[in-house]
Amino acid sequence: MAVKQLSGQWNRKDTVKSILFFLLHTIILIVVLAAVLLADELSHIREYMKENGADYLYALFAVIMLLLIMYFYFLFEDKEILRKFKDVTMIFAVLDLYFVASYYIGDLLSVYARPVAFVGLMVFSLSNRKNAIFMNIVSALLVFIIDTFSGGVTTSTNEYYSSLIIAFSAGMIAIFLCSQAKTRFSIVGIGILIVFPIDLIVFLLELSTLFSGEPSIAGLTVWQSIWVNMGFGLFGGVMSAILFLTVLPLFEFIFNRLTVFRLREMTSSDAKLLKRLKEEAPGTYNHSVMVAQLSEACALAIGENADYARAAALYHDVGKLAHPEHFTENQVKGDYNLHDELSPELSADIIRSHAQGGYALIQRNHLPQFFADVAVQHHGTLPIRYFYAKALKLSDSDSDLNIEDFSYLGPKPQTKVAAIIMIADAAEAAVRAQNAYQPEQAERAIRSVIEERMDLEQFSECDITMVDLTKIRHALVHTLTGVKHKRVEYPPIRYKRTESGTKGENE
Repeated sequence: MAVKQLSGQWNRKDTVKSILFFLLHTIILIVVLAAVLLADELSHIREYMKENGADYLYALFAVIMLLLIMYFYFLFEDKEILRKFKDVTMIFAVLDLYFVASYYIGDLLSVYARPVAFVGLMVFSLSNRKNAIFMNIVSALLVFIIDTFSGGVTTSTNEYYSSLIIAFSAGMIAIFLCSQAKTRFSIVGIGILIVFPIDLIVFLLELSTLFSGEPSIAGLTVWQSIWVNMGFGLFGGVMSAILFLTVLPLFEFIFNRLTVFRLREMTSSDAKLLKRLKEEAPGTYNHSVMVAQLSEACALAIGENADYARAAALYHDVGKLAHPEHFTENQVKGDYNLHDELSPELSADIIRSHAQGGYALIQRNHLPQFFADVAVQHHGTLPIRYFYAKALKLSDSDSDLNIEDFSYLGPKPQTKVAAIIMIADAAEAAVRAQNAYQPEQAERAIRSVIEERMDLEQFSECDITMVDLTKIRHALVHTLTGVKHKRVEYPPIRYKRTESGTKGENE
């Protein structure tokens, strides 16, 4: 399931843009439908449309009505999908691909062999469960409309309704099972599991052939026909998983979507940027791992997605790869500090550049926009206190200094996860710098971090509440004080190996 971004208030301009986006893709879908359905009739299209034009007109009206309902669903339930052209394109691309695959598989094999769970699996992974349920209904009805009014690929009325029921049921089951899937390979298991309800529905719907005595597949006995159709059902379930696994990585890359599967791959130790961070800036890497652990605990405490918080925290400081030696955590204690020879203004400029640098680096590596946003927002517009204080000491007059020259460029955190990482980042550094690992000490340090950011209005552009901040503070205290927990002191013992065995004695 993908992370949801907040992009501000919906206005009239957004409405106009969303209508144009939807209208364009509606026209494209209708063109795709016409191209597929009428490809074999082009040589005698005029005579064919005179005979079947009314049915195609009904189908056109039904498809337009279905897509109109689809627009209003997203308008009222998930405007963020309509806000961006690429997100609208993504939803329609899934629908277009499903129709084309369903038509040709149904034409060449059987309607029961269609990848009926494909839309549900794709939309669930790329968006969320609610949108997946709705789009599963839309895709099932779309194919049913085409089958019914255009003649489609089915050979009997029974198959029209069989296809609709199977598409709806199998898609819904796949969506509910998909929430338990943590790896791409587990989707294969879902494809196999949905075979059972598909085949059960096929068997029950094909029972009518037992009473009529006529098999649905010419040349076979009734039972042979039922078994063949159940085999097609097996193919449809497995094909749903195979098509999903084949297409999802392309959608993740093209539309830059953050799915559970991609998330796990990007947070592994073999991920490109994390591997670089570990090798080139080990101090920053260890700091990021700690901030990720803290952010995960804070996200759980306030009901945010802990996986997204942890992943974004791992990448929040990748901008330091440009100048790793200029950051304290990467300097060996006692070594020469590069900032000793630099002016406070230049030092502040180098330090604050890691926020914008991280944003650019994440985008160049085609990582999710969510990571880039957190990287550039996790310091907000805070002043870089150390170098501002150093400049004040060197300055003849305080009025000569502009604090903005020593501040991060922003923007301020726009989401709760960005705010969490801002707090966790500073809290980890403050507690470590003060060695404040006792609960009372950690409480004071973390409270000071949060209050400073509130005084500087760093949370004014996100919807985090005082209740959230209190829960975050408690989670940070609990997690950070657990880092330096007490251990039993082991007594010194000297071991000796003798002929009778190993023996020990106190030193």
